[in-house]
Amino acid sequence: MSNAKSLEQLEQKQDFIRRHIGPSPAQVSDMLSALGVSSVEELIGQTVPASIRLEQGLSIGESRTEVETLSYLKSVASKNKVFKSYIGQGYHPTHVPHVILRNVLENPGWYTAYTPYQPEIAQGRLESLLNFQTMTLDLTGLDLASASLLDESTAAAEAMGLAKRVAKSKSNAFFIADDVHTQTIDVVATRAEQFGFDVIVGKAAEALDHDIFGALFQYPSTTGEITDVTDLIAGVQSKKAIACVAADIMSLLLLKAPGKLGADVVLGSAQRFGVPMGYGGPHAAFFATRDKYKRSLPGRIIGVSKDRLGNDALRMAMQTREQHIRREKANSNICTAQVLLANMAAFYAVYHGPEGLKTIAQRIHRFADILATGLKAKGVNLKHDTWFDTITVVADNKDEVVARAVVNGVNFASNRAGEYSISVSETTTRADVAELFDIILGDDHGLSVDALANEIEVNGSNSIPASLVRDDEILTHPNFNSYHSETEMLRYIKRLENKDLALNHSMISLGSCTMKLNATAEMIPITWPEFANLHPFCPLDQAAGYQIMMTELHDWLVNITGYDAVSLQPNSGAQGEYAGLIAIRKYHESRGEGHRNVCLIPSSAHGTNPASAQMASMKIVVVDCDKNGNVDMADLKAKAEEVSENLSCIMITYPSTHGVYEETIREICDIVHQHGGQVYMDGANMNAQVGVTSPGSIGSDVSHLNLHKTFCIPHGGGGPGVGPIGVKSHLAPFMPNHSVINVAGTNIGNGAVSAAPYGSAAILPISWAYIAMMGSEGLKQATEMAIVNANYLSEKLSEHYPILYRGRNNRVAHECIVDLRPLKEQTGVTEMDVAKRLQDYGFHSPTMSFPVAGTLMIEPTESESKVEIDRFIEAMVSIKSEIDRIASGEWSIENNPLVFAPHTQADVLGNEWDRAYDRFYAAFPVPSVAKDKFWPTVTRIDDVYGDRNLVCSCPAVETYRD
Repeated sequence: MSNAKSLEQLEQKQDFIRRHIGPSPAQVSDMLSALGVSSVEELIGQTVPASIRLEQGLSIGESRTEVETLSYLKSVASKNKVFKSYIGQGYHPTHVPHVILRNVLENPGWYTAYTPYQPEIAQGRLESLLNFQTMTLDLTGLDLASASLLDESTAAAEAMGLAKRVAKSKSNAFFIADDVHTQTIDVVATRAEQFGFDVIVGKAAEALDHDIFGALFQYPSTTGEITDVTDLIAGVQSKKAIACVAADIMSLLLLKAPGKLGADVVLGSAQRFGVPMGYGGPHAAFFATRDKYKRSLPGRIIGVSKDRLGNDALRMAMQTREQHIRREKANSNICTAQVLLANMAAFYAVYHGPEGLKTIAQRIHRFADILATGLKAKGVNLKHDTWFDTITVVADNKDEVVARAVVNGVNFASNRAGEYSISVSETTTRADVAELFDIILGDDHGLSVDALANEIEVNGSNSIPASLVRDDEILTHPNFNSYHSETEMLRYIKRLENKDLALNHSMISLGSCTMKLNATAEMIPITWPEFANLHPFCPLDQAAGYQIMMTELHDWLVNITGYDAVSLQPNSGAQGEYAGLIAIRKYHESRGEGHRNVCLIPSSAHGTNPASAQMASMKIVVVDCDKNGNVDMADLKAKAEEVSENLSCIMITYPSTHGVYEETIREICDIVHQHGGQVYMDGANMNAQVGVTSPGSIGSDVSHLNLHKTFCIPHGGGGPGVGPIGVKSHLAPFMPNHSVINVAGTNIGNGAVSAAPYGSAAILPISWAYIAMMGSEGLKQATEMAIVNANYLSEKLSEHYPILYRGRNNRVAHECIVDLRPLKEQTGVTEMDVAKRLQDYGFHSPTMSFPVAGTLMIEPTESESKVEIDRFIEAMVSIKSEIDRIASGEWSIENNPLVFAPHTQADVLGNEWDRAYDRFYAAFPVPSVAKDKFWPTVTRIDDVYGDRNLVCSCPAVETYRD
């Protein structure tokens, strides 16, 4: 028994590391041999500059098993107190239909997909997003909708930005009614401060007393009042300004659409359409406007186009508006939608249909009527005579009632002096209303819910003004009227899922996007009621479990990044950039140097960098890169010197967007600091830093961290994301705060950048669990294996394609760029052709034409095994042989499998075939494809047609359903 395993080995404490990291030890050995090195350490030594490598390892602790991790996290979650929430203010309890919970939210086919930039293999989620847009248009009464934004408050800030772009008014002031949700006023005011706009907050009717370029009204108000804003909207428009309305989505089933009242922009949260509150998010915001403002609409738009065979097909429309293309001239820096949550809301509407949704809304309103009628009968003073779901009580005994509610496990909204509000919801029952009477009136009130209900049924209700009762048909499209049984709904969801390629099918090698494993154990906690069902504005002592989990995550991220503090509020990477730049700006202002407004940005930077800098009202100066893709140090020195007095910061990505560890990174930081600037290090490539180096140790002052990249939150088809910022101590006081829940460690009065104080808190357990289960050793191994995989892939592909940039010792970091420009010049084959042909091989394209036009940027991540990487290499080599056949003249540039790619079943099995290659080869170019064929459902889509003929709501369903 001398060879028996030790107890420590048998306990398999590090088993999760093995499961997360794709290559086995034997595969690692084979890859290292192909690279000509004897160990991982030797490769890291050749790749990462010694001057930036960490001298000490991480102090996260040892890796934990999945069972240990979930058991501990469950004990932490149990410290949250899940009270009945009547707080409202944009967040409401809801029932997530189980068919959607299991088959969408908990299904990797939906949550591991990427943004649908390759629409031929994304028709399922594109249809669902088109449903979301159609739902938005029907409910808002406007012409054009986006495919979701980050949350209601940031959507309101985007509305202000749109208003400034399109209003004919020359004013610099934006008006916000004082009965708009508090957090929305906070976020809009923060955005306005950065843009240099003036914000006026006052009674809604006072909007017409000011010279403004836009105004924002809440419908119904945050305290529940329903007001006809038709005249206010007309008055705002008479000033050549833009009228914006933030609306409650459930109320719009009963209330007249704001678009019918004349609104130019309507926005809000779709959370209560079957998405848990989750202590603040993630949730999808909806946003609609007039067709004439389509070029200024923020966010993504799904449109209907045609494929090569003339079939209707869906795609993201007008992508030229996006920041990766327009950079600082983009409409917004927001590159993350909330696709997974928008899909859930859309499926909720599909499942219930118009009649089911109206019934839910009527039930909510009826319970509000019952509660209000009973309270008024007992002499309770209500603030308003109108309401949908929220009544506000004006009371001298407010504190006593609120305290009694808490004792009974109930939360009211109590953040306004002398009054409290109660918002009923889809989850409210008769017993709940009876309990509310007991809490407010005492036990001997004598009210009967049934008697009050009968009284209202007989006498009717006027709590919604007759002029504002909705009287038009909504959601008439067949998609909202066909899938109301669970059987039909299940099959509809599955039919759409089958059209999409996600990580549960094959490797998605998107450079800069880090599409790695989202382990099931990491995902499980997000649907626990203790995490899912908390209102973000509940008292902090009811969220003790969240506070423990977030504190531990904060401390781990501090250790990993080398910074001193972290804000978890930004709910996307772009929001993190924005929050970090605000911290830099406020820091300079605190030192009497508010004039510092120049941001240096290398030409290789992410498009969000200049877009974010523009949102912080910074002047952008581009720094050139040299022929090797590194920052041109001479140009940096010259420009830093030139703008020295006004230098605010530099935004730089590390490793560079070109996929190399720049040797001069410390010198870059020193140069900027010498001229009084701050260093913003984009965290997009942290997967090549964790445990090996860190931005704080290199010399950076602030970074955002893409938790949906390095730290395993899934991309969700284009969102959710989380982008917390890490900062050095001197910037910590200037991180985001919140007007409803104070965020410890930041200055009182700092504005919010997201609607909820801790952003998308519900998905933070994913990153917490990843870090806990990997431990210090596993996190470092992940980085090392990402580098091994990328270098192996680069080495193999370099035998067939030129690799554009390499670093020291001819190595790449965690990604590499394949240069297709020479082949394009020689044969006419484009990077688009290669991307589409990869779909026939069962792969999503790498990042196309970014950061260099005519290239593919490939990032395999540490989670892919050598087997899968070899399969991808096989596909790329096979495609190169196809290009060679074009170069030799065997195939013409007009007739070859690349220009006709991708090939659908209908295409291959069609009656006519006049191609220079056979049908079987079109579909099965290498034997491995036949083992697990993924069929695109449409052929190549005509982008130009879609933009020239913009249709952004559901067409006749028969035109695009299988």
